[in-house]
Amino acid sequence: MCSLQKSGRVFVLTLTGDGDHRLSPDVIAAIRDALARVKYESAAAGGRGFALVTTAEGRFFSNGFDLAWARSGGSASAIRTRLESMGSLLRQLVADLLSLPMPTIAAVTGHAAAAGFMLALSHDYVEMRGDRGFLYMSEIDIALPIPPYFMALMRSKITDPKVLRELVLEGKKIIAAEAMAKGIIDQAHGGAPETVKAAVRRAEELAEKNWIGEVYRSIRRGTLPEVTFAVGLPEETDEERQNLLSASNL
Repeated sequence: MCSLQKSGRVFVLTLTGDGDHRLSPDVIAAIRDALARVKYESAAAGGRGFALVTTAEGRFFSNGFDLAWARSGGSASAIRTRLESMGSLLRQLVADLLSLPMPTIAAVTGHAAAAGFMLALSHDYVEMRGDRGFLYMSEIDIALPIPPYFMALMRSKITDPKVLRELVLEGKKIIAAEAMAKGIIDQAHGGAPETVKAAVRRAEELAEKNWIGEVYRSIRRGTLPEVTFAVGLPEETDEERQNLLSASNL
């Protein structure tokens, strides 16, 4: 499902195997477990100067929710329940990424569709391979409503309403060069190895800043108030901000 490696001060979380990395409950749980390890190990090592890269093996970064598992429920109500369950679990995963006390970089090495696109967009930076793969919101084509927290995430990260319209109302598949020109991703690279290498290089540069992780987490959440609320994260309290001030470099 996924592996977690650490090189220096950079954690690399990889969705493993040659499949399309559908986000089933088990896969989401495995990713969340890996992120919990990242959070624990970084805190144990001082809580500052770390970064995370998330990538995937094969042709897909992630092709979205596991619709086959949902359909195997049989009845319409069971299918709906399974879809809602995956949506709820992914909302918790997005909250985990928004709360991770370090910079996060998605190395999109293949197609990223629907929930898989949202997984990539939940990172602070997105690097994408340029020779193949696209970003795609398939919901309009397969007649599924888009969860409110998906919309909040896209409104927070994709500021051009025309680009958002293309994605969610037209179901346009957007390749890396176009995605970079439209501000959806940060950089396009030749192929999968180059994309991972660039993501790790960015992660190393950010880790070298030696920022305090909890301060980074707090500022990140402050820049994304709509999606922070949509995924159910509590508003930061005055006491929590005071605690962060006591840990400052002043």
